[in-house]
Amino acid sequence: MDYFYESEHTKFMRELFAKQPELIEKQKEARAIWWDKEVDREALKHFKEAKVPQKGYVYFSWPDNEQKTEK
Repeated sequence: MDYFYESEHTKFMRELFAKQPELIEKQKEARAIWWDKEVDREALKHFKEAKVPQKGYVYFSWPDNEQKTEK
Protein backbone atom coordinates (compact mmCIF):
# COMPACT_ATOMS: atom_id res chain seq x y z
CA MET A 1 0.00 0.00 0.00
CA ASP A 2 1.34 3.42 -0.97
CA TYR A 3 1.06 5.67 2.08
CA PHE A 4 2.55 8.62 0.18
CA TYR A 5 -0.18 8.78 -2.45
CA GLU A 6 -1.37 12.25 -3.33
CA SER A 7 -4.26 12.79 -5.73
CA GLU A 8 -3.91 14.89 -8.83
CA HIS A 9 -6.33 17.40 -7.38
CA THR A 10 -4.25 17.80 -4.22
CA LYS A 11 -1.08 18.26 -6.27
CA PHE A 12 -2.83 20.85 -8.44
CA MET A 13 -4.05 22.79 -5.40
CA ARG A 14 -0.60 22.75 -3.76
CA GLU A 15 1.01 24.04 -6.95
CA LEU A 16 -1.68 26.68 -7.44
CA PHE A 17 -1.32 28.00 -3.89
CA ALA A 18 2.48 28.00 -4.22
CA LYS A 19 2.22 30.11 -7.40
CA GLN A 20 -0.53 32.41 -6.10
CA PRO A 21 -0.42 32.64 -2.28
CA GLU A 22 -3.05 35.42 -2.25
CA LEU A 23 -5.64 32.80 -3.19
CA ILE A 24 -5.43 31.34 0.31
CA GLU A 25 -6.82 34.55 1.84
CA LYS A 26 -9.48 34.83 -0.86
CA GLN A 27 -10.50 31.25 -0.17
CA LYS A 28 -10.86 31.99 3.55
CA GLU A 29 -12.93 35.12 2.84
CA ALA A 30 -15.24 33.24 0.50
CA ARG A 31 -15.67 30.40 2.98
CA ALA A 32 -16.57 32.86 5.73
CA ILE A 33 -19.48 34.16 3.65
CA TRP A 34 -21.38 30.87 3.88
CA TRP A 35 -19.84 28.52 6.42
CA ASP A 36 -17.91 30.08 9.27
CA LYS A 37 -20.82 31.58 11.20
CA GLU A 38 -21.65 31.76 14.87
CA VAL A 39 -24.87 29.93 15.73
CA ASP A 40 -27.46 31.69 17.87
CA ARG A 41 -28.36 28.74 20.09
CA GLU A 42 -31.37 30.46 21.67
CA ALA A 43 -32.91 31.30 18.28
CA LEU A 44 -32.25 27.74 17.07
CA LYS A 45 -33.97 26.36 20.18
CA HIS A 46 -37.06 28.54 19.60
CA PHE A 47 -37.11 27.59 15.94
CA LYS A 48 -37.12 23.87 16.77
CA GLU A 49 -39.78 24.30 19.46
CA ALA A 50 -42.07 26.14 17.04
CA LYS A 51 -41.98 23.36 14.45
CA VAL A 52 -45.39 21.98 13.58
CA PRO A 53 -45.57 18.25 12.82
CA GLN A 54 -46.32 17.57 9.19
CA LYS A 55 -48.78 14.95 8.00
CA GLY A 56 -47.41 11.96 6.14
CA TYR A 57 -48.37 12.99 2.63
CA VAL A 58 -48.91 16.70 2.19
CA TYR A 59 -50.09 16.77 -1.44
CA PHE A 60 -53.24 14.75 -0.87
CA SER A 61 -55.61 14.39 2.04
CA TRP A 62 -57.99 11.54 2.58
CA PRO A 63 -61.60 12.62 2.96
CA ASP A 64 -62.94 12.65 6.49
CA ASN A 65 -65.30 9.83 7.50
CA GLU A 66 -68.12 12.36 7.86
CA GLN A 67 -67.89 13.44 4.23
CA LYS A 68 -68.27 9.94 2.79
CA THR A 69 -71.63 9.22 1.26
CA GLU A 70 -73.59 6.19 2.36
CA LYS A 71 -75.06 3.77 -0.15
